[in-house]
Amino acid sequence: MSEKPRTNHMEYMEGMEVLDSDVMDRVITAMNEYDYDQYTEADVRRALSHDMKSVEDFKAFLSPAALPLLEEMAQAAQIETRKHFGNSVYMFTPIYIANYCENYCIYCGFNCHNKIKRKILSFEEIHEEMQTIAATGLEEILILTGESRKKSDVKYIGEACKIARKYFKLVGLEVYPMNSDEYAYLHQCGADYVTVFQETYNSDKYEKLHLAGHKRVFPYRFNAQERALKGGMRGVAFAALLGLDDFRKDAFATGMHAYLLQKKYPYAEISFSCPRLRPIINNDKINPKDVHEPQLLQIITAYRLFMPFAGITISSRESARFRDHVIQIAATKISAGVSTGVGSHSSEVEEQGDDQFEIDDNRDVDVIRQMILDQGMQPVMNDYVFV
Repeated sequence: MSEKPRTNHMEYMEGMEVLDSDVMDRVITAMNEYDYDQYTEADVRRALSHDMKSVEDFKAFLSPAALPLLEEMAQAAQIETRKHFGNSVYMFTPIYIANYCENYCIYCGFNCHNKIKRKILSFEEIHEEMQTIAATGLEEILILTGESRKKSDVKYIGEACKIARKYFKLVGLEVYPMNSDEYAYLHQCGADYVTVFQETYNSDKYEKLHLAGHKRVFPYRFNAQERALKGGMRGVAFAALLGLDDFRKDAFATGMHAYLLQKKYPYAEISFSCPRLRPIINNDKINPKDVHEPQLLQIITAYRLFMPFAGITISSRESARFRDHVIQIAATKISAGVSTGVGSHSSEVEEQGDDQFEIDDNRDVDVIRQMILDQGMQPVMNDYVFV
């Protein structure tokens, strides 16, 4: 019996909104044309000398030729960070409210074929979790779910946003991609910004990594941030999961994606996350390919130099030592008191769902706050005044 052919990963499924946008084609074309081996030390030094950094400069910063100049890039990035963000470091924590998923992504602990403990929080449990988190002094929360419209539908996520608004000043979402009208609904419920990991911008590799589910549709995921902005979200965040494919090309495509949307939506708040692949439950052999800390720092400084106004979040996937270092240079937001399991903050939630991946830095909010102060910087819980 022959295996049933998989859904074409470049074709939209029923109900998926199709945007009239050329951003994806422009990003993919630029990524495919990017030959990072052609850049030299002289190109990197020339890029560093420019007041305003161009796309060509960004390419040089991500090239292997830039690694020997990483100290100079870091110094330049620190100047840009201080210029636009001062000594501020924003603090937040993620909350996983469900880990059911309908996608088969071979690198993810939540994938639908992985035998893990699944859980979706009740609204009462969401209250308990958020109340516990708010008691730490945090004022920003990032709500996450597995990608299952059946188990955690839009209305469920909307109710979670309404609950979050009772405890937090800033509410972010990292959930499955939606249509612009659904993002508009969630914005009305209290969500401020949306984060979407494209995972990899190489569509051929993407097809091999995402074997089933709505996430398999590459262009629908790609255009999620633009649909979120059309739905009224104030901000959007971009990320590739570094280590899934050629990290230099993925980092370049991530930057171009953000850059083009910033030009198209100039009032949008743009930010980057910089996650590396981490070991997952039932598969501890998954690790980033060739993306060591110097390469990660190179990517972060390249983002800062290319888009000096963008926020940059440093993940708890990274070591405490690296996170402490990078907030002095380019990162503007750091997570604290992190758990990637479901129902793991409050003692009132009896049963927990398994984690999505392993974290490296498990320090609590007070320790992270004190670390920021010890570095002569200012921990910021919220910088918005709602009227």
